[in-house]
Order: sequence, then structure tokens, then C-alpha cells
Amino acid sequence: MEYVLTDHAKRRILKRQIRSEWIEETLLYPARIEFDQEDPALLHVLRPIAERGFRTLRVIYNETVSPIAIVTAY
Repeated sequence: MEYVLTDHAKRRILKRQIRSEWIEETLLYPARIEFDQEDPALLHVLRPIAERGFRTLRVIYNETVSPIAIVTAY
């Protein structure tokens, strides 16, 4: 899946030490998908990360642009 990172997402991903492969796996194979409660253009995809003790990674992205724009991840 092709995507771009917003400046905010770049900073948060670096700060939180989130690997790009985790983001890509979460986008391609989410365990759960949620709609944003405030912005209908945003989608939340979640996936447990084994290397992080199965803590859940949440990736929030704008699905109305091409390529999709990742807003943040935590």
C-alpha cells in the first residue's frame, strides 16, 4: 500500500520508535478498523505487535487522498 507521512506522523513515529514495517503490516492486515468519531475522512487501523509484547499499534490515516496520508501512529 502506498502512503505518505505527515510531518506530525514523522515526528511521532521517530519519538515512539515505531518501525515502518509495523505500519505497513497494520495498514495491510489490520486486526480492527475503526472510523474516526470527529473526522469522517480518517480511519483508524489497529494491530498487535509481537515485538512490543503484543501492545496494539494504532495508525490513523486520511483515506480520501491518494496516496493515503498517515496522520499519526501510537
